[in-house]
Amino acid sequence: MELLGRCIERAALRSGHSAEDGRNARRQLMTAPVLQTGPHCLLLTEPDAFYTHMFSLIGLNNHRRQWHITYHASTVSFAERAKKGPGWLWLEGEPLNLFGLPRSRMDSFCVCGSTGSYRFALTNARGESAPNSSAAHLLGELPTDEFASAADAIRAANQVLWRRKLPSSIKLLQLDDFDIADLIADHLEDAGSWMSVGLVGNEKVAESMLTAMDRIDTGPWKGWLRRTTDFFWGMERGRIVPLRLDHSMLKAKNASNFDIEFRPETIAAALRQRKLMPNLYLVFLVASILPGVRVLGGCRQVIYYPLMRYLAAVGLKRSNEMEALRELQRGDRPGIWGHRVLKPDTGDPFVEIELLRGATTPLPRYAEMPLVQSSGDLDSFTRDQAWTDLSHQMAAGLISAGSSEWQWSGL
Repeated sequence: MELLGRCIERAALRSGHSAEDGRNARRQLMTAPVLQTGPHCLLLTEPDAFYTHMFSLIGLNNHRRQWHITYHASTVSFAERAKKGPGWLWLEGEPLNLFGLPRSRMDSFCVCGSTGSYRFALTNARGESAPNSSAAHLLGELPTDEFASAADAIRAANQVLWRRKLPSSIKLLQLDDFDIADLIADHLEDAGSWMSVGLVGNEKVAESMLTAMDRIDTGPWKGWLRRTTDFFWGMERGRIVPLRLDHSMLKAKNASNFDIEFRPETIAAALRQRKLMPNLYLVFLVASILPGVRVLGGCRQVIYYPLMRYLAAVGLKRSNEMEALRELQRGDRPGIWGHRVLKPDTGDPFVEIELLRGATTPLPRYAEMPLVQSSGDLDSFTRDQAWTDLSHQMAAGLISAGSSEWQWSGL
């Protein structure tokens, strides 16, 4: 928690807040250890992001908190199906390319990659910038600077939009994978930390956790926690590269010559230099599981997060960290569904922003809605094959609340 607190202060300074603000944000996290982890690295006015932030604001207002502390994954691609995701924004029924990137830079490059300069453009399929009134209005609000990465650009834009468009005294603090990379490096540079001695410093422990992950993905929990890369992604010319742990080396799975020695000091240096980025499991390990912070995420997170806690237990047990294991078992802050909970009829953040800036605010109306109304038809559950498969496994008695993988859920 001490290391996470320092990470919070650094992130506040990087976002333009004062040192005192950073200390206040850190104190809030210590007092109310909650982190919003739902949206990926999305502009505030993207509907999935906007309504998730609105949902969090309801709780923060009720508890009189000063900070909205979020993590938004930036090791994601610009391109997603149906022209949604970090590289797109739909305005007046038209999909707009956030940075005016050609398809060659959308298909395989990730949001956190530094591959030149990024400037907001909001272009349509014909290459026209700001082709409608909403786009023109928004582009006028966005920063005109050039940024080294899309993640930096979106972070800066969200700070501007939050301050100018939302009449709230609550401050926004966004953590991304750059912040988490430095946080993990902090762990690894501490010669006495478990991550330094018991995980990266002990390949057998690391392998036992990877073996457990493989076992989860071949049994009744299949599909919930995949081994896409071993703890870290390699960063190579703006792309993330899947890695495999092999004889104390992290090596690229593809034809790349990318390899890094699996030692605490080597990994820490590579993280600082942005040659490596953490995978989602390590993000949750250092930002939630080890410090004891509740996370508010999407509908799938409420299943894969307890499985991640199980993996942490496997590693702690293998490294004989019994006190830490007991502390993990006593954890009483389970992850909660906190992303795509609000699903208003309009689905238009621009309409909502105008309402928020008016004499009345829609936040109390949202707060009074019953869950069945605010979340619409719950299609993120009912139309997701993973939940259907889970239901079948439960009906067959292969998964239950007593399953060994579920004992660390905190529920």
